[in-house]
Amino acid sequence: MKNLALAFAHFVFASSLAGAASAQTQWDLPTNYASSAFHTKNIVEFAADVEKATGGSLKIVVHPGGAMIKHAEIKPAVSAGKVAAGEVLISLAAEEAPVYGVDSIPFLATGYDGARKLYAAQKPYLEKQLAKEGLVLLFSVPWPPQGIYAKREFKSVDEIKGLKFRTYNVMTKRIAELAGALPTQIEVPDLPAAFASGRVDLMITSASSGVQSKAEQYLTHYMDTQAWVPRNMVFANKAAFDRLSAAEQKAMTEAAKAAEERGWKLSIEEMTTKTKALKDAGIVVLAPSPQLETGLAKIGATIAKEWSASAGADGEAMLTAYRK
Repeated sequence: MKNLALAFAHFVFASSLAGAASAQTQWDLPTNYASSAFHTKNIVEFAADVEKATGGSLKIVVHPGGAMIKHAEIKPAVSAGKVAAGEVLISLAAEEAPVYGVDSIPFLATGYDGARKLYAAQKPYLEKQLAKEGLVLLFSVPWPPQGIYAKREFKSVDEIKGLKFRTYNVMTKRIAELAGALPTQIEVPDLPAAFASGRVDLMITSASSGVQSKAEQYLTHYMDTQAWVPRNMVFANKAAFDRLSAAEQKAMTEAAKAAEERGWKLSIEEMTTKTKALKDAGIVVLAPSPQLETGLAKIGATIAKEWSASAGADGEAMLTAYRK
């Protein structure tokens, strides 16, 4: 009888362990950016916060560097439920819906205060569009403002004509077209090879991307145009989110809020430290000439008008809310 009771106790204990193990939910979260990128570090901390707050019942595994899913395929994969969550540059999806492109309209919001105000105006419409695709927004964090990298200084837009201009979304492609340049889509990991081989001549991106891709090895100048403040978004499959317990949903929402606030602060720190790093690496950092600023502002005004026309009533409402 004692042996039987002992065996039963072992069975109950083993069953409880199996039940605990099966109760854990694991989410995969692919991102295009390297483990060293501040966005990725912020997401890893978010995942740790979720795991801690849920007592380990929900574990989020972050897959950096496009290793699991390539950038352009992340949002469709999350929408289809192939993975539970993901991170993308919002404007990468601008061809799908205008709301995804508002943060990359050049010279609309050129600093962090303006970017926060623009995000507040955009957010309800962003959440509405994501919901249509079976997605839920978790948080959104900006990159540092964008500047022009090249092998020499450009003092006017006219000097860009005919050059191969690196693009990564609809807006950068349109800037290239209006400047008379040749749009060339290149992802961040491919930048060194693209410049070395002559596939591209100049790009607009952040100080972060310049440091990450070792721009000093293939470029010499950075014109700090502060053109716009693009943002990434971290989002989840809504069905997967709905399957979580109420406590897990609360933990994730609170961790996402903390990640968003932390991410904005990290972005500002990133702008400061990475601009200095560019200088220290030998990149010539310049303020744009008045002629270049004027030319880019004209391009920006054209793009803003085009975007507003394509976005309809929602677009007009977003811009009205932002400009109040």
